[in-house]
Amino acid sequence: MQKVIVECCANSVSSALTGIKAGANRIELCKSLENGGETPNYSDILKLRSLTNIDLRILILPKANNFIYTKEDFKRIIQDIKFCKKNKINGVVIGALNEDQSINIQQTKEIVEIAKPMKVTFHRAFDTISNLENDLNKIIECGCDYLLTSGQKSNVNDGINNIAKLIKLSNKKIKIIAGGGVNHNNIESLYKIGVREFHLSGTSKNKSKTLETDYNLINLTVKKLKEIQNQDSD
Repeated sequence: MQKVIVECCANSVSSALTGIKAGANRIELCKSLENGGETPNYSDILKLRSLTNIDLRILILPKANNFIYTKEDFKRIIQDIKFCKKNKINGVVIGALNEDQSINIQQTKEIVEIAKPMKVTFHRAFDTISNLENDLNKIIECGCDYLLTSGQKSNVNDGINNIAKLIKLSNKKIKIIAGGGVNHNNIESLYKIGVREFHLSGTSKNKSKTLETDYNLINLTVKKLKEIQNQDSD
């Protein structure tokens, strides 16, 4: 049976540790999740890497929700990727677009080459554009290992048919990660169309109104997946 991945998008080191305790088997670390997510501080990357051997991916995004990069932005992106590589991070999560909202092939290929042997996920910048098959083929052409997507819709519930198409179109050349509103209520529907990698933050606001991972929201999803897999193997 294919291994199922629950990737917790964690807004802090403490959120990452909560996600791991709740059963997540991969972490994407970022900061400023309430704004859409940005590259975390180097100190947090180093701290989390020292505390766990889990598969750790780092969001590389200088400014939240901005996927068109200046020369200075791109320099910083390359610097951040090299830092991750030097400090034994397993992968980076990236996304580069052109002014016309197409995939920036040149920048993406350069990132993939510099990141090796780390894994590269193309993130939900993909969901801000709208040529499903063409965009997927460009990301595959660039050498990315994973695509994180809600099916070019605002969430996985609206994008589920497109996610199913992407899984078929990918022809195992790239792994599709479903993300954007994933939870224990819709994970069975996603599993049924062939999704085996699930991305969620499972967050709620703490006393200081910062988004932090909620143990129960991750754990409910992990438990539901185990139930589905057990039924699948019967």
